[in-house]
Amino acid sequence: MISKEIVKRAVTRTGPPRMPLLYFNEFIEKSDIIRTSYGSAKNFVPDDPNRSEWGFRWERLDDTMGQPTNPPIADWDMLTQYRPPDANAPGRFDHMADFVRRNNTKYLIGELGISGLNLVTFLRGFAETMEDLYLEPERMMALIHMVYDFEIGIIEGFCRYDIDAVSFSDDLGTQQSLMLAPDMWRKVFKPLYKKQFDIVHSHGKDVYFHSCGYVYPIIQDLIDIGVDVFNFNQPDLLGIDHLNRDFGGKVSFACPVDHQTVAITGTREEIFGYVRHLKDTLGAHNGGLIGYIEEYSSVGMKPESFASICEAFETIGSEQ
Repeated sequence: MISKEIVKRAVTRTGPPRMPLLYFNEFIEKSDIIRTSYGSAKNFVPDDPNRSEWGFRWERLDDTMGQPTNPPIADWDMLTQYRPPDANAPGRFDHMADFVRRNNTKYLIGELGISGLNLVTFLRGFAETMEDLYLEPERMMALIHMVYDFEIGIIEGFCRYDIDAVSFSDDLGTQQSLMLAPDMWRKVFKPLYKKQFDIVHSHGKDVYFHSCGYVYPIIQDLIDIGVDVFNFNQPDLLGIDHLNRDFGGKVSFACPVDHQTVAITGTREEIFGYVRHLKDTLGAHNGGLIGYIEEYSSVGMKPESFASICEAFETIGSEQ
């Protein structure tokens, strides 16, 4: 059975012969899932190599993604003059036909990258966004629709190709709670995500949704509007047993050994035990689990821990 079919059976919980694996940034050739993003517009010539097409700038102190700075709509007077990127600009999808051809046995994901609320905060500023959802709702909605409309254009561009899923990445939680009140998220963002997910599903593709932080209060909402796979990189923050109790069998998960706990400080035995617990809970619904493997030395993961994580997912994931 080829990788594509194994992943699809895990996602739909229809009996994969083994746990599929997503290698994120190392050993990509071993991954059952291959990801690609959309390209920059051909006519985009930044004044700074760290400048995004949206106008904000990435500031980096190490080899992590960095921190967005210089929000282009720091003042609302800038909104009327601001022109967002064009989702249909030449260059966005020039690589896609070759990408699909070269990887046609794999489960293929088209990635929006950082999306939704996160991208809005990069344009307006985090504190300003949180405040203006209440203080300047009309202006905020204009900015939010600008972002979501661009993303719809990218979604439709991806869906013209023979991929299997579209990926969204919107970190909605802190370590303790959602970044904004659940009712505000439901009022403003849930309908927009539903529209996007409906487009993905109308093309026969899956919705893959990444979110870091404590997002428990809206997991059921996201399931209700169409998420097929959740990528949670801190499953301990949410609670593996709680996730399994409340959502196991309703949706599928792509989870690593927790990047804040066992992947950083755990022994080899603890890593193996963690992977087995993932399989025996989230993966015990005739599928439902994708093993997620990311080399993360930038946050303290030791080489020997990464090697143990790879071995644990490969070994335990192959067991019947």
